[in-house]
Amino acid sequence: MSPKTVDIDATPEWAAVREHADRLRDTHLRDLFASDADRADAMTVEAAGLVADYSKHRVDDPALSALFALARAADVEGHRDAMFRGEKINTTENRAVLHVALRAPRDAEIVVDGENVVAQVHEVLDRMAAFSDRVRSGEWVGSTGKRIRTVVNIGIGGSDLGPRMAYEALKPYADPQITCRFVSNVDGDDLASNVEGLDPAETLFIVASKTFTTLETMTNARAARDWLTSNLDGADVAKHFVAVSTNLGEVEKFGIDPANTFGFWDWVGGRYSFDSAIGLSLMVAIGPSRFRELLDGMHEVDEHFRTAPLESNLPAIMGLLGLWYREFFNAQSHAVLPYAHYLSRFTDYLQQLDMESNGKRVRRDGTPVDYQTGPIVWGTPGTNGQHAYYQLIHQGTTLIPADFLAFLHPAHELGNQHDLLIANVLAQAEALAFGKTAEQVAAEGVAPELVPHRTFPGNHPSTTLVVEKLTPRTLGALVALYEHKVFVQGAIWQINSFDQWGVELGKALAQRIVPELSSDDELTHDSSTNALIRRYRAARRGA
Repeated sequence: MSPKTVDIDATPEWAAVREHADRLRDTHLRDLFASDADRADAMTVEAAGLVADYSKHRVDDPALSALFALARAADVEGHRDAMFRGEKINTTENRAVLHVALRAPRDAEIVVDGENVVAQVHEVLDRMAAFSDRVRSGEWVGSTGKRIRTVVNIGIGGSDLGPRMAYEALKPYADPQITCRFVSNVDGDDLASNVEGLDPAETLFIVASKTFTTLETMTNARAARDWLTSNLDGADVAKHFVAVSTNLGEVEKFGIDPANTFGFWDWVGGRYSFDSAIGLSLMVAIGPSRFRELLDGMHEVDEHFRTAPLESNLPAIMGLLGLWYREFFNAQSHAVLPYAHYLSRFTDYLQQLDMESNGKRVRRDGTPVDYQTGPIVWGTPGTNGQHAYYQLIHQGTTLIPADFLAFLHPAHELGNQHDLLIANVLAQAEALAFGKTAEQVAAEGVAPELVPHRTFPGNHPSTTLVVEKLTPRTLGALVALYEHKVFVQGAIWQINSFDQWGVELGKALAQRIVPELSSDDELTHDSSTNALIRRYRAARRGA
């Protein structure tokens, strides 16, 4: 049975964590380091090629012990084990949560409703690999016999953010003869700009929609089909469109051969899905063997999360530290700062993973939470952020815990540029932690009236994640790390991290408004919405 909901903030373990937070609230990281020469060694953990130094956090051993006790009071381990067993822990939709099955080895067995889902996963992966090889080799050709040069993925949410992020991250591993583009926004400018300059005879569209009825995705898919047929005489839609869907009837009506449809399952949430058939565009780009390396990296972290004690469990530690600041220090946001150009979309991806999962206001039993849940996740790669918002982190009034991601080897060696990059990431973490006192500033001869302006309080917490190199395997490990971190926090908050009903209300209202924009029907919205609809009507009619 799935773990029961408990009144977690009424437990003695919650109270104990709060006591430690109060005890450490005014303790500076300078003092924590000064009192423990072995702090960095003791607070470094390794897993699946990831090394995490979490010593620059405002915690000590007693506080960490209290956090681990809180996790056990919330039965994080039991909830985790239920997930891996295939129990239906997504209680509001009565579904299992089994993204871990997407990267399980071929001989593994996870049974859901009497079927080994791992066998189903590998059947789809094998079909994806065969298709990808055909496209990459030039065997798959378009209507005129030309090989495919551009793959356009049409999706939304997890059907876009995941494969788009991974494609950008793994460009050094991509086939240079094939370019991938991604269309998600229902704004027509998105599709128009992505097909501009393309040869339709060399273009393949992948339409990713489980139901094949998603409004944004199917609007873009139909527009893409119109673009193809109007720009390519005698275009055979079936040679330029494939689908990732479970609705074979709608796929066939669209003009796609059901044989070129790749399915997935209701136990795969969209934001956890790019390692399923949703990642078909990525597999075409990097090839099946590299895609399997990505899955291997994910599985390695899955096994670490499943088996390691909480005290050395990297996702658990990161999840608990995030909860420590969100809950007991009122930190409203969390910055993820990858010092790697190719991770330009990584934080975008994590925004959906974290905020759609844990942006909840009721617990699993439907009762309201009376504590804080999911943080706002944000950040940009490399040194760009240093010239944008680091000022606020260093000297502002808001506490913003941060994750720094550093890679020991770059994809491209250009002089000493990587040394400069790594020097910056290490310096920023150090500066945030230790700052610069007024006495240090004054000792440099700074004019007294400027000393307050050039003082850095420090005591800003961060984790530094060190990775050998950005590869398919390490990207997979990073993604799985954050998936399980989010899981840990949701389990402690007693919320269902795997539904997303909050996405639906605005979409439902939009369906009502669409016909009203071009009609003269009486409007029955609030006065603001009515006035805005009238303004739009007038503008479109040239009034």
